[in-house]
Amino acid sequence: MSDNRYTYFHYRDLKPGELFFFIAMEETRKELGLTDLAAASAILLGERALPVSGKVAGATEGTSVLSMVSRNLFRQKLQHRLPTIIRGANGFLRISLTRSLGAFVGRTIPVVGTVMLAADAFIIASNTVRSYNRIVRPEDRVF
Repeated sequence: MSDNRYTYFHYRDLKPGELFFFIAMEETRKELGLTDLAAASAILLGERALPVSGKVAGATEGTSVLSMVSRNLFRQKLQHRLPTIIRGANGFLRISLTRSLGAFVGRTIPVVGTVMLAADAFIIASNTVRSYNRIVRPEDRVF
């Protein structure tokens, strides 16, 4: 990085790295909103926090609040098995098939929340780099 100095809003005499940080904070502030709260809630409610008895040997321990609620709301059994993504006891993701609509919904909502937050992270990073490169001199640009 160079010794160039920049001004951003009321921040003065910023080095390129400091400028990038403040732009990233501003882009994050602009992007985050109610949908991100919903996405984070979906992820947290999908965590296996509740103990469950009666699981078969080899099954992942515990269940989530979301899974319990969705299984009570959607008691339908489906004709065909649907794939869901679950995190095993070792932390790795795996595909599990289910005929329970409630299990499908309970396992899918946290995945949707994760995708939403990942999309926001990509948007924030892209907007930060674009704004930063528009402001700085050519020698301080990234990518």
